[in-house]
Amino acid sequence: MNMQLEVIVQNKQEAIQAEELGADRVELVSAISEGGLTPSYGTIKQVLENVKIPVQIMIRPHSHHFFYTEDEFKVICEDIEAIERLGGNRVVFGALNEDHTINEAMLSKLFHLFPHLDMTFHRAFDEVVSQEEAYETLSKYKKNVKRILTSGGKANCEAGLEQLIKLVGLERELQDPSIMAGAGLSANNIEKIKQATGGTQFHFGKAVRIDQSFAKGFSKEEVEKVLGYLKR
Repeated sequence: MNMQLEVIVQNKQEAIQAEELGADRVELVSAISEGGLTPSYGTIKQVLENVKIPVQIMIRPHSHHFFYTEDEFKVICEDIEAIERLGGNRVVFGALNEDHTINEAMLSKLFHLFPHLDMTFHRAFDEVVSQEEAYETLSKYKKNVKRILTSGGKANCEAGLEQLIKLVGLERELQDPSIMAGAGLSANNIEKIKQATGGTQFHFGKAVRIDQSFAKGFSKEEVEKVLGYLKR
C-alpha cells in the first residue's frame, strides 16, 4: 500500500524543506496557534511556485467554530478563486451546521462553483454528532472530498484509536474518502497506529519539528524516523 506522509507548513522555506526531506504532501496554513487559518495570497503564491509535491491550502476565515455565514462563504469563495488563479486546486476545509452535522448545502454550492477542487475535510469532522453518519455524507462527495483529517473524535489519535479503526473500515466499505489520521502522531506511536488502523495517510505537526516547535524548522532525524516506519 502507498503510505502518505503529510506535514504542516507555514511558508515557502518550510515547504521546500518538507519536500527535500521526503514528505508526500504539505498542508499550508497561517496562525497555527489557532489551529490553522487561511494563509496570505503572497505565501500561497510562493509555496505553489517553489515545490512540486501537492499543497493542500487551509481555507478557514476564523477559528471561533465551523459555522459560516453567507458573508463568510463569499470570503471562502474569493480565497478559492485566488488559489485557482495561482494554478492550485487543493484546499483544506470543513463546514458544519449548528447541530454539528455536515453542512451539505455549503459543500454542494462549493463544488458547483469549483468542480475541480481536491479537498481535505479537516478536523471539524471531530466535532460532528456521529462520525459514521458524517463519513457516509462526505462519501457522496468523494469526487471532491478526497480525504478526512481526524483523530477519531478524541484529543489525539491514540485516544481515538478504536474509532479510527472503524473509520478506516468504512473507507474500505464505501471506497473513499481516505481517512487521514492526525493529532498527537509521533515517531514513537506511528508504527502502532499504522498497524492497528490499516490506514495509509498520516498527518504530522510539531512532532517532526526541532524541539517540537512551530517556531523552528523540521527535524531531519524525526522525519526520517517517521518515513522509516511508514514506508517499510
